[in-house]
Amino acid sequence: MNARITLHGGDLQIDLSRPVSLALTLDFNGPQPRHFGAPRATARPFEAPGFSGAVASGASCNCEVITLIPHCQGTHTECAGHLTRETLDAYRVVPAGFVPAVLLSVTPEAPAVSGESTGPAPAAGDLIVSARAIGHAWPPAVPFEARALVIRTLPNSADKRARDYTLASAPYLSREAAQLLVSRGILHLIVDVPSLDRTHDAGRLTAHRVFFGLPPGSAQLGAAARAEATITEFAFVPDELPDGAYFLQLQVPALAGDAVPSRPLLYPLLPCANP
Repeated sequence: MNARITLHGGDLQIDLSRPVSLALTLDFNGPQPRHFGAPRATARPFEAPGFSGAVASGASCNCEVITLIPHCQGTHTECAGHLTRETLDAYRVVPAGFVPAVLLSVTPEAPAVSGESTGPAPAAGDLIVSARAIGHAWPPAVPFEARALVIRTLPNSADKRARDYTLASAPYLSREAAQLLVSRGILHLIVDVPSLDRTHDAGRLTAHRVFFGLPPGSAQLGAAARAEATITEFAFVPDELPDGAYFLQLQVPALAGDAVPSRPLLYPLLPCANP
């Protein structure tokens, strides 16, 4: 099932039946991704008098109680409410429909290599996704002005699907990288690391603040110049997807909260035949 999309006066085409999911599978009974020392996500039968909650134990149907921390246990989409006193539900900010997107692959590098930094200053051994690397990796021929960016960090090993980042440090964005994305008009960012910022950064969250347009130290939602922006973390980009132009669809449940589990879908562009 193909769809033709008219954008900036030009026609582009995608196959609606063949999106590629960038979401990690959260297996309640197997290995799981984890960040910030969070406990495992769990699922257990809901039990009530006369009802066991599991067909295997005699119930008429299965009914589970799921416990998870969206920020720490898999692919999730968050909003500026992550940093503010006032609440903002991420699902209300997620765009409807398709968003013109770019996928690029970046090799994180030592801060000294790029000359870039963040606040607080990177620690010895840290690796950053730099503005320099993003600029070099940006595809040369994109048929639209992208509003979403997907960053695949290299190497792209399969163990990312269930990596415990409590034990392994993760790359993160430099301040300059976040500033570059804002200057390029990117409103929806998808990354395959657990956070845009260093895990332990004294609560500064510099890249988050730059991307949401929230001044350092501010906790007021009204101060966020880009409150319509979203950040999706803990994604996984399959190797078979080449860098280039796509359309993005962010699927999220209507759950209140500054972050919700999500399923980003990428749609490759097809040759657009004449009508």
